[in-house]
Amino acid sequence: MTTYLEQAQTGVWDVPASFLPKVYLDAVTDAGGIVVLLPPQPADRAVADAVLSRLDGLIVSGGADVDPGLYGQVAHPKTGRPRTDRDAWEDVLLTSAIASELPFLGICRGVQLLNVALGGTLVQHLPDVVGDDSYQPGAAVFGPKEVVVDQGSQLAAVLDGVESERLGVQVYHHQAIDRVADGLVVTARTDEGVIEAVELPAVPFGIGVQWHPEEDAADRRLFAGLVDAARRHRDRGGDQPLGQPVEPAADHQLPSTPPPTTDARTTA
Repeated sequence: MTTYLEQAQTGVWDVPASFLPKVYLDAVTDAGGIVVLLPPQPADRAVADAVLSRLDGLIVSGGADVDPGLYGQVAHPKTGRPRTDRDAWEDVLLTSAIASELPFLGICRGVQLLNVALGGTLVQHLPDVVGDDSYQPGAAVFGPKEVVVDQGSQLAAVLDGVESERLGVQVYHHQAIDRVADGLVVTARTDEGVIEAVELPAVPFGIGVQWHPEEDAADRRLFAGLVDAARRHRDRGGDQPLGQPVEPAADHQLPSTPPPTTDARTTA
């Protein structure tokens, strides 16, 4: 699971540090997985391939705004300072995961980075489009929303068919997917038309959600779905080609399949 790299305080220390809110960790361990933290660091494809060859799944977590320069735009006044180190690290991890068909889940920033990595664009400030701040009501305040889930999607299957096509979620984002990257399919929207989930049909398990499922301790279905997919990936040795090849974004090259992991439990 990817992490933040920010200035942080603990005890007498005030230093740059890698961290991730505990709710993310709980979501994975509740679903039967083991969390390995992946802080931003210099890396190329060979490094990413080596890292992911030792894991069974990948979660790209939430956080700071994606650098608009990556999708050819000038920063909006409300767009946060780019974390180029994190952008580069998560881009190469996602590219490697897609190429090796490693199961992955993108959350909030994670789904945005997935879309950008594959050639899509973002709405830089959602209130300009929807006319209010309901998707990010205030500092550290999540907004309740209902999303309409495509009943034929992998997302719906992971959510056990979703008893209703409407699903209540917690959102905290002022940006969202705009132009959807080639290869991605939209699988959930709000009533305002904001894209809240996409998936990559060309791989066995590749889902991104704009909301924050880790905030709902009573519903771990998305994380259970990822852990189950990670277990299957591990058990088949990561070498069974279940999906179709994905056309990479510019400057992305597909690696060879990584060696299998041997841990008894799945790691993400």
